[in-house]
Parts: sequence; structure tokens; C-alpha cells
Amino acid sequence: QVQLVESGGGLVQTGGSLRLSCAASGRTSSYTMGWFRQAPGKEREFVAAITRNGGSQYYAESVKGRCTISRDNAKNTVYLQMNSLKPEDTAVYYCAARGGFGEVGAINSYDSWGQGTQVTVSS
Repeated sequence: QVQLVESGGGLVQTGGSLRLSCAASGRTSSYTMGWFRQAPGKEREFVAAITRNGGSQYYAESVKGRCTISRDNAKNTVYLQMNSLKPEDTAVYYCAARGGFGEVGAINSYDSWGQGTQVTVSS
């Protein structure tokens, strides 16, 4: 497990952009990294993931074309660039890490989680 701390959330208007960051206390090069979100009254859902070598990126259909996940293993940091934000993107965003394998969107496959950062998109 690694310790994860998210940052970069905030309040933006519809159509705005944010870049979320997730800093790890340990080396993350051997981990697949993911972003998940949970809106009020909703289940936590998959947003994006990136493989250990950064060569493969995965996105939920709801954010395709608007979000980009990236990582800098030298800095032990993963990012989520979000553009063209919509009110339905409002949620607490969590980063997660896993050393195992399987479906990248499977919440229970991740063994390390950050505390979350709030993203609010006003209409």
C-alpha cells in the first residue's frame, strides 16, 4: 500500500477546467493508478485509470473526450485534467492505487485510497 493525497479540487463554472493531483508517499511505478468519484446520494464510480508504464489509459464513457489521466513516476504523482466541466461532474474525487491486476474499473481491486478532493461545477 501507498499513502495518497489528492489536491486541486474547487469550484468552477460550467465549461471550466481543473487539474487534480494525487501525490504518493511511496514509489508508484509498480502500481496501476485510478480516479473515482462519488456524488451526493450516489455510488462511487470509476472515472479513469492509467497503467504502470503509462501506456494505456481508460475512461468512463461519461468523461471521454473531456478528461485526461497522466502520471509522473519520478514525482510519484498522478493527474486528472478535466475540461468542459458539467454540473454532473460535481463529486468528491478519489485517487487509488493497486499492485494487482484485473478490470481497471473494479473498485475493490484497489488497495490504497486518498482522502478525496471536492469538485463542484456550478450552472
